[in-house]
Amino acid sequence: MKIEKSFFQSKLARRIFLMFVACALLPIAGLFILSFNQVTAQLNAQSHKRLQQSTKLHGLSVYERLLFLEAEMQLFSSSFVKMNYQKFHKIPANDLSDQLKDRFKGLQLFDLNIGTIRFFGQIKNPPNPTSAEIQHIKSGKTAIRTIYHPDSWPRIFMLRTMNLNAPDSGFILGEINPAYLWGAGHDNTLPPDVKVCALDDSNNLLFSSLQDSDGLSDQIELRMKTANSDVFELIHKKRRYVASGRSIFLKPNFLTSNWTLVLLQSETDVLAPISNFKKMFLLVALMSLWVVLLLSIAYIRKSLVPLELLKEGTHRIAKKDFESRVNVQSNDEFEELADAFNEMSTRLSRQFKTLVTKAEIDRAILSSLETEKIVKTVMTRMRECFSYDTVSISLIDSEKDLTAQTYSGSVHQEREISKQSIQIEPCDLQTLYINPEYFFIDGNQKIPTYLLNLAKGGSKSFLVLPVFLQEKVSAIIAFGQSEQMAQSEEDLNLVRQMADQVAVALANSNLIEELNRLNWGTLKALARTVDAKSSWTAGHSERVAEMALKIGKELNIDNTLLVNLQRAAFLHDIGKIGVPVAILDKPGKLSDEEFSAVKAHPQMGARILEPIKAYDEIIPMVLQHHENFNGRGYPHGLSGNAISLGGRILAVADVFDALNSDRPYRSGMPFEQVMEIITKEAGHQFDPKVVTALLTVLEWRGEKAA
Repeated sequence: MKIEKSFFQSKLARRIFLMFVACALLPIAGLFILSFNQVTAQLNAQSHKRLQQSTKLHGLSVYERLLFLEAEMQLFSSSFVKMNYQKFHKIPANDLSDQLKDRFKGLQLFDLNIGTIRFFGQIKNPPNPTSAEIQHIKSGKTAIRTIYHPDSWPRIFMLRTMNLNAPDSGFILGEINPAYLWGAGHDNTLPPDVKVCALDDSNNLLFSSLQDSDGLSDQIELRMKTANSDVFELIHKKRRYVASGRSIFLKPNFLTSNWTLVLLQSETDVLAPISNFKKMFLLVALMSLWVVLLLSIAYIRKSLVPLELLKEGTHRIAKKDFESRVNVQSNDEFEELADAFNEMSTRLSRQFKTLVTKAEIDRAILSSLETEKIVKTVMTRMRECFSYDTVSISLIDSEKDLTAQTYSGSVHQEREISKQSIQIEPCDLQTLYINPEYFFIDGNQKIPTYLLNLAKGGSKSFLVLPVFLQEKVSAIIAFGQSEQMAQSEEDLNLVRQMADQVAVALANSNLIEELNRLNWGTLKALARTVDAKSSWTAGHSERVAEMALKIGKELNIDNTLLVNLQRAAFLHDIGKIGVPVAILDKPGKLSDEEFSAVKAHPQMGARILEPIKAYDEIIPMVLQHHENFNGRGYPHGLSGNAISLGGRILAVADVFDALNSDRPYRSGMPFEQVMEIITKEAGHQFDPKVVTALLTVLEWRGEKAA
């Protein structure tokens, strides 16, 4: 398994790792320590018990060998008596003594009549039996004599009467082979790592298989006196041993002091199983540690990889990337969490798109406030939020409840939005009032007229949302699908919110339209008020406005300037309010003073409109509509392009209508004369381009009249 360092850069990873290690390793460590102590103590106790049992068995074995030697000597002496070798000073022992050579270093007979007879081996300085030993062997028992020598191991002899029926006839003496007696170097002996020592009652060392035994007897005596059990530890020649001693009771049978048999085993050998156990235990502990570490890392990896993916997904969502998905296949709660996260991301994506769409609709509403443009924007943007095949918005006439304009479109033909005037049946209108939120219509039901276009587009299931303004149905939003429509509660709420926003947009649009109608109505009322001051100028301002719009359109000026031009045309003579009616209706020629009063009406009009901030753009047109292109006009004598385009257009439209109309001082001129005058003044009084536009407009009008 690859261990990634980045895992441990996470606080959660470190916390999980430490908790995993603490929860796993601490109990395991406690169990290991307890098990180690118990197993070590048990192995140590078993080693001591094994050594103790070996000492017991070896002590019994030594005693059995003494009994066996006693039996062998008895058998040998019995055979000797039967062979009647008393007449010989030396008995050939080839047959009788071969079996005793491994057990005795030498064997010889002491006969009162014959003397000493050597059977085999050479016994140097054989001991003479004491009176106690003679009495002991005459009773049919065997005596053991130990002879000590400073330069070698003590010599051990075994004495027995030659003939039990004639105890005074002599005795047989054998020097026991120490190797056989103590089991050193013979078959069925102790393992090589176990050493054997033997001591008598006086703590004299009878035998030791250790190479250097100086001071060993003192160490054994001291440790045996202070030890609490038969097993004790001692240090000899800087080496530690574990020893076990056992007494061999010999005096009743062999008339000698009791022996103490001690088995010694190097502490290293005793603790070898414990050492092996320690090694195995350490390996098991290390293996357990690695298993715990690997399992913890595997768990951390299994836990952190989904967490990292979820974390990255959260960061992507924070960056408004709602389309990416978190792919977790862990078959656990992380996978369920990832699925829930993806579902949340999908829902956020839809909600975000809805908010963006609503914001774009708001911008479209604020930028245009035109009902038709709002409808088309809503229909186009709704495709980004909701799943449907067709959509329609029907706008109900506020004055005629059963008349509506229906706009419909298809998701497959995004740019094609059709418009149609329809009649709504009263029962369908009643259904809208009964279901103010939304309702579904199945294709098997009767299709209302406002859904016929969607049905022609292949839709068979419909979602209808009424839009209310001032408690009256003002619009109907409908979605169509070719299959059964199934929308979640969340989708329906979003659609309803969108419909409510459309209601607000339409309300604002209607309000703006009403304000525009009020504005234009006010302008017309003001124009008629000015025109009504003289019977000769009735309708003049409205006709000038109509002609000015035609000229402006012919010149391809923008809509904003057209609107301002129309406003200026309605108000271009508002300054005449300050001109007396007598002057306006005078049939004769005006005096210089009277003409000065008339010439002041552009400036008067500009002063009247000046307080209205919205009319800042039209004031120059009102002020300059009597300026001449050659600079000979009034009030400021401007010329050429110094005169606003609106002022130049109004100058042509105003003169055209004035020449065509009756005045107190003259009748209206014929059309040809008017055109001749205006054409002649192109480049002088009038802008030639404006005159050309007028001629184009009038030629079209003349053809129409014809």
